[in-house]
Amino acid sequence: MYSAAISGTGLFTPESTISNDELVAALNAFVEKFNTENAAEIEAGTVEALAPSSNEFIVKASGIKSRYVLDKTGVLDIERMAPSLPTRGDDEISIQAEMAIQPALDAIKAAGLDVSDIDGVICAASNMQRAYPAMSIEIQAALGLEAGWAFDMNVACSSATFGIDMAAAAVRSGQAKRILMINPEICSAHLNWENRDCHFIFGDVCTASVIEREDLALERNAGPVWSILGSRLRTQFSNNIRNNFGFLNRSEAEGRSEWDLMFKQEGRKVFKDVVPMVAKMIGEHLEEYDLTAADVRRFWLHQANKNMNDFIAQKVLGRVPNEDEAPVVLDEFANTSSAGCVIAFHRHSRDLAVGDTGVLCSFGAGYSAGSVIVKRAA
Repeated sequence: MYSAAISGTGLFTPESTISNDELVAALNAFVEKFNTENAAEIEAGTVEALAPSSNEFIVKASGIKSRYVLDKTGVLDIERMAPSLPTRGDDEISIQAEMAIQPALDAIKAAGLDVSDIDGVICAASNMQRAYPAMSIEIQAALGLEAGWAFDMNVACSSATFGIDMAAAAVRSGQAKRILMINPEICSAHLNWENRDCHFIFGDVCTASVIEREDLALERNAGPVWSILGSRLRTQFSNNIRNNFGFLNRSEAEGRSEWDLMFKQEGRKVFKDVVPMVAKMIGEHLEEYDLTAADVRRFWLHQANKNMNDFIAQKVLGRVPNEDEAPVVLDEFANTSSAGCVIAFHRHSRDLAVGDTGVLCSFGAGYSAGSVIVKRAA
C-alpha cells in the first residue's frame, strides 16, 4: 500500500461576473413585468404575486456578493432568464471538457509533472452535459492522454471530496501512480433565475487536483505536497435538495414544467438536517486519527452558505471561526457545488507550514457529505 497526496491544484473562472446589484435589477424587472401581466389573476387569488429581491437579502441569507458565469447576457435578459450557450456539434469539444483543460494543465504544472505522467482522469461534478461518451474520457483525449482510463461520477456538491477519495484509493492500491480529478461545474444552467429564494445561489467554475503517490511527489520536490491522512464519506437520502432533469423526462406520461426539472431545495430543512450531520462527521473523523479540532490549522468547507459554514465550524471548534481558520470564497464565487472546497483550498493553502493539518469538507444533495484530512508534508 502506498500513501496518497495532493500535489497540485488548478482553477478556471469564466470571464463574466454578475454582481448582486445586477442580478437584483434583472429579477425585479422580471417580477414587475410578471405581476403587471398577471394583475387580474393575482387580484382574483388564482396566481401568486412574485416578490422582489435585494442585495441586503442575498448577503444576509448567504454571504454571496457576486458569481462567475459562462454567459451573463442570457441570465440578465428578463425575456430569457437563463444562460445562452452555443450549440456544439459532435465533432467540437464540449463545454465542460473545454473548461477543464486550463485548470488541469495548471494543476499538472503545479505538481511539476507532464500530461503524460497522468494515469487516469476522474470527472466529478453535480451535472454532466450528456450521458455518454463520458466527459472524463473527452477530457482525457483533449489533454492528449493516450494511455490510462477515465470515468465520470456524481455525488452532487460532494463530488470533489468523493473524487479525491476514489483517486486516493487507486493510488494507494497501486492501480495508478497519479490521478487527475476534475470538477467542471456549470451551475448556472440548472438554476431557476426567476425564483427569488434561489436565483442568487450558484456560479460557474472548474477546479482540478492531482492526487498521486506521496513518495513520488516528495522525491520531485516541485511544490507543496499534502499527505491525505484519510477520507470519510456519508450519504443519507433526502428530497430536500433535488434536480429532476434526466433522460427519462421525454418518456414520462405527464410532462413536467421547465422549472420542475431544475434545482430546488427546502433551505431551512437542509440547514437543520445538514449542519449537525456534517459537524458530527468531522468530529468523528478527527477522533479516528487522534486529532481534535484544535489540531486543525484550517478548514476548507463547502462554499454553499456562509451561515451554514459558520455554524458547522462553530459546532466543531466550540466557537465562531475566524476567516483564517475557515476561509470564505463564496462571496466572490457563490456556490460552485463540488468545486467550492477545492477553490478554498487552492486559494488558501500555500501559507500553511509543513506539519500543519487541514480538512476539506463538502456537503449537499443526497444528502451527501465528505471530509478529507490532509497534512502538509512538504
